[in-house]
Amino acid sequence: MKRTLAFLAICLGLACFGAPRQAAAAAPKAAPLTGTWQCTSHGGSQGSMAFTLELQQTGADVSGSVSSPLGDADITSASFKNSTLEIEIDGGDTQYHLTAKYADGELKGTWNTTDGEKGAWEGKKAAR
Repeated sequence: MKRTLAFLAICLGLACFGAPRQAAAAAPKAAPLTGTWQCTSHGGSQGSMAFTLELQQTGADVSGSVSSPLGDADITSASFKNSTLEIEIDGGDTQYHLTAKYADGELKGTWNTTDGEKGAWEGKKAAR
């Protein structure tokens, strides 16, 4: 009888200590990219240019749009893995590819186009 009670006590103890870990593992990860980003691109024929990214992140999947003096467009595809954001934008005649590292609430990276232009860019999340 004592062995049975001891076994039940151990099982109950393990269940109690294991439950918080399971709950924490099941909790969704934060989506640090979701929101409005004020960005600036550098280089290319246009020189430095401000643009805005509206991003929605669900896990590694990212969607959204971009607004700039050149026009507005939806993001064709995007992903966020290992703190790296990859974005593809269909600008009609020109395709854009942006890559950036996310750190300390900022994005910093490079961009290039199918026209052969390239440069750097950075962005900060707009205050709510």
